Order: sequence, then structure tokens, then C-alpha cells
Amino acid sequence: MQQRKLGRNGPQVPALGLGCMGMSIAYGEPDDDESIATMHRALELGVNLLVTSDAYGNGVNEQLIGRAIKGRREKFLLATKFGNLGLAGISAPPGLSAGHPDYVRLACDKSLQRLGVDVIDIYGLHRVDPTVPIEDTVGAMKKLVDQGKVRYLALSEAGAQTIHRAHKVHPIAAVETEYSLWSRDVEKDVLPACRELGIGFMAYAPLGRGFLTATMKTLDALLPKDRRRDHPRFDPNNIQRNAELLAPLEKIAATRKCTPAQVALAWVLAQGDDIVPIPGTKRRRYLEQNVASLDVKLSAEEIAALAAAFPPGVTAGTRYPEKQMKALGI
Repeated sequence: MQQRKLGRNGPQVPALGLGCMGMSIAYGEPDDDESIATMHRALELGVNLLVTSDAYGNGVNEQLIGRAIKGRREKFLLATKFGNLGLAGISAPPGLSAGHPDYVRLACDKSLQRLGVDVIDIYGLHRVDPTVPIEDTVGAMKKLVDQGKVRYLALSEAGAQTIHRAHKVHPIAAVETEYSLWSRDVEKDVLPACRELGIGFMAYAPLGRGFLTATMKTLDALLPKDRRRDHPRFDPNNIQRNAELLAPLEKIAATRKCTPAQVALAWVLAQGDDIVPIPGTKRRRYLEQNVASLDVKLSAEEIAALAAAFPPGVTAGTRYPEKQMKALGI
């Protein structure tokens, strides 16, 4: 497995990680047995970076990972997050908010317990708390490092100024934010800030929540309980417009005899060695397809053609519903 260093101060990680959210929530019905088998297969393939959050099913996903890694903890790199209280209906104790220093400690202890581990490799703030100075939140996260509960720190969906302020308190190893052909807003400020500071970048939803697989061109492709039905980009009118963007992606895939998803991942991988895509799946066959994208080496002309076909802002609809958009720090 190809390796990449997660920023100037972070660990060596596989060039692809495994996003675990969809194993428990959002995309259809869970299948714990297949999800655990997928994590075990990932380890066989060298994809030992598992990425989760306490918000994914209010801790359910962390518990699932704890089951999967039992007896082989030292072989995995675990990345989890805290502070996205709205996603799963998590509530902080009275008087505390998501970024409050006291809540940071409580959240970490609960994640350690659910994962069944003594230390978390990468611990991240899932959403920036606007009511608490980022210096206070990261200061509490720093204490977790000092106590040996956490090895590296991360931020998710943070803006450039917030990243700079946080990094002054303690080195941030990685910023985790959505990045793909159809979500390129980070290229304006966030990626440059990370590169200036020597911070790695973990790209979640690098397949556009599955849209860049070119297999869901209408809403009928989604199960009734699929959370993407609530996302503006999958609105019936928007998804039809977005489907029109896929032709260049499909053309390159056909020429190279691979899948559109593999081309989309290869494009993200080609944006810099400091970027680690973390596509999510709960099925072994998709995991294996994603790993095979590492063998797809796009030409400079293909990379430029894809960038031109998916310029920033071209996608119809926002990344999240309005309420969740307001929680983003970008």
C-alpha cells in the first residue's frame, strides 16, 4: 500500500483511508457483519486508517469499530471526532457546549470506552463551536495529548483563520473536509492554509457521496431511507442537472477500462501527496475497487480536462441542507 505523511507533524498513513459513517447511518440499512468484514479486508489491503465520529449513530459506529479491531488494535490507525451534536441528537451536559473544554474531556473518555482502546491516534473537532474560542477547545484537546489519551489532533470543516489560530495552540496534524470533483471550495482558502502550515488534508466524500460513481443519475437510485434524499444536490431537479456533468468522467473511465469512481479518486489523489482521500463504504467489493484507483495514473491532460468539466461552483445545490450548512466553519 502506498503511504503518505499526514502533514509535517502527523503520522504515516495509507494513501487511502476508510470512512466508516455509512456502515451505521445515512446510506440504507446497516450490515454489521459485512462492515466488519470490510474493515478486516481493508487491513489485508494495507488500508489501516479507519475514520469515524461519535456523531455517527450517537456512538454506534465507534462501537462497531471497537468490535472489528478487537485483538488487533495495534494494526489500525483510529481517527474519530467529537462536537457535532446536531447530527445524531447528542446532547452535552447542562452548561456545556460542543467545544467547551470540559465537554472535550468527557467526549474523549466516552469514545475511548466505545472503541475499547487506551489511546486515539487522531482526535478531531467535528464542527467548530462558534460560542467557544477555538483556542480554548484546542487547548483542552492538547491536554488529551499530554495525558496520553490522544496522539494527534485534527479539525473538520474549519475555515482558514480558525486553522491558523488552532495551530498556534497545538500542531494540527490534519484537516478533514469534503473534497471531490464536485466539491472544490477548499481550494480557495483551506488547502492553501493547510499547505502553509504543513497540515495534512483528509478528503471525505471524495466520490461526491456516491454521485461520482455515475450510478445514481436519478433519485430512484437511492433507497427510501437514504439520507441523501434530504441533500439539495440530490433534489430531483438538481440531480438531473448534475448528471449532465458526468460525461467527461465516464469517457475517461471507458478509455482506461476502469470505473468512473476510480477516475474520480485518482483525480483527488493527483491533487497532492498531502491529501488522503477517505472514501466510505460498508462493502468489500467497493473497498477493493477504491484501492484499485491507486493504480490509475491520470495524465496531465486528463487531470486538466476533469478540472475544466467540474469547475468550482458548477454543482447544482449546496453540500448540505441549510441548517447543516450554517454549522460549517468554511
